[in-house]
Amino acid sequence: MLSRRTSAMHRTRRIAATLVTGALTVSLAACSVDEGADDGGDSGGKDRQEISFLTFETPNLTPEYWDAAIGRVEKKYPDIKVKKLVAPTTDRTAYAKQLLASGQFPDVMIAVAPTGLGDAGNLYSWKPAELKDFTVPDGGAIDGNVYQLPANTQSIPGVYYRKSMFQEAGIAAPPKTYDELLDASAKLKAKGIQPFVVGGGKDAFPTVLPLTGIVGTDVYKTTPDWMVQRRAGKVKFTDPAFVGALTKLQKLAQEGYIDKKMVSLDYAATEQAFLKGKGAMYPMGCWFAAAADKSELKDDIGVFNWPTDDGSVLSAGYTGGGLSVNAKSRHLDAAKKFALAFQLDKSNLDNSVKSDALYPAIKGYTPPADTGPVYQASYDLWQASAQQNATVKAFAWETGDDALLPGLDAKVHASAQDVILGRKSPQEAAEFLDAEWEKAS
Repeated sequence: MLSRRTSAMHRTRRIAATLVTGALTVSLAACSVDEGADDGGDSGGKDRQEISFLTFETPNLTPEYWDAAIGRVEKKYPDIKVKKLVAPTTDRTAYAKQLLASGQFPDVMIAVAPTGLGDAGNLYSWKPAELKDFTVPDGGAIDGNVYQLPANTQSIPGVYYRKSMFQEAGIAAPPKTYDELLDASAKLKAKGIQPFVVGGGKDAFPTVLPLTGIVGTDVYKTTPDWMVQRRAGKVKFTDPAFVGALTKLQKLAQEGYIDKKMVSLDYAATEQAFLKGKGAMYPMGCWFAAAADKSELKDDIGVFNWPTDDGSVLSAGYTGGGLSVNAKSRHLDAAKKFALAFQLDKSNLDNSVKSDALYPAIKGYTPPADTGPVYQASYDLWQASAQQNATVKAFAWETGDDALLPGLDAKVHASAQDVILGRKSPQEAAEFLDAEWEKAS
C-alpha cells in the first residue's frame, strides 16, 4: 500500500507511543542527518554515502520486497548505501514525525503524508524538471509545491466480492445503484451470508473504506472540491450532505450488513476474514488485488465501484503515495537520486503492480501482461471511469491541499467506528469532526 496506505493502502495509521519509543532506540544510528563523514557531496568517491529509507511492511509488502527494490537501485548507484528502517505499524506518517521530533528524520521515506511536514520545510520540494516522467506532476501539491513523488494511482475503494456467494444468494450481477447494493445485502443476509467484511482494530483505517465510498458518491460527486472548500471554511461536516453520508454508514450497521464485531479486526485479519469466506463483500483499496491474485480464490473474486444513487459510473481514487526526501539530509543529492531511481525503475514498477496492485502514474508505463484477474478487473474499472472523466478524490486519503488537516485522519477513522458501533449518531460524529477541525486549524 504505497499511498496513504498504501498506499493506496494503498490513499492508511495510528501508532502506539510504546512502540515508537522502542523503535526509536534501534533507529538512532540509521539516519544520515547525524552520521557519516561529510565528503563534500555526491562526488562518487571511495566512501559510499549512507542514506536511511523509511518503509513499512504489510502482507503484500514483505521484507524481501523492500530488500530487492532497494538492491536494484544500489546496484545502479554503487556509491549509495541504503539503511532500511521499518515503521512499527502501518502509520508511517506518525512514526516519521516521531523521528523528526527526536532529530532522527529519515533521508527518504515512502507513503508519508506531506501535510504538516513539507509545508513546514522538512521535505524537499521537487522541481518541475524532476517530475517530467510523472503523468500527474502536481499530484498532492501543497501551495504549488510537490513534496511526495506522485508515483501511483490507487482506486479507493473497490468493492471486492465473492461471485459464488452472490450466485448462492440469487444476485445476478454486481449492483450499479445504491438501492441495488442494499437489495443484494438483504439477499445475502437472508441466506445466512454476512454481506460486508469491514475491520479496523489497531490499524483503524479499514473502517473508513465504506465511508470513503459513500462520500465519493454523495458528496464529492456533486462537489469535487469539497475538501478544499472545507479548508476555506465554506462547508462543514455538519452540512446535510456529509451527515447524510454518515447516516448511510449507520444504516448499513443497523441492518447488520456491517458486522460490528469485525470492527475489532486489524488490517491483516480483515483481509483474511474475507479470503476465508466470512463475508461476501470487502470494500478496500486496489492494493487488495495483489493478495486476491495470490489466493486460490482469484477466479471467484470480482470488483465493482461503490454504487451511486442513480447508477452513473464513478470511481474514487488518488494519485500520490511515492517517496519523499528530507530537505535537510546531509546527503541530499544522493537521497534525491535514490528516490527518483527507485520510483522510475521498470522492475520496481512491475513489482509494485504484482506485489501491491498499484497503477503506476509514470509516462509510457503499462502493467505487465501477466497480471492476475483481480488486478486486471480493478485496473479496467478505474480506466473506464477515467476515460469518462468520472473520477473523484478518495475521502480521507488525500495528501495535498485537498487533504484532511494533520491528525484529522485518526479522528475520521474513529468517527466511522463510532457510527458503526452506535457510540455516536451521524450528527454527533459530524459535530465532533468539526470541533476537531477547529482545534487542528
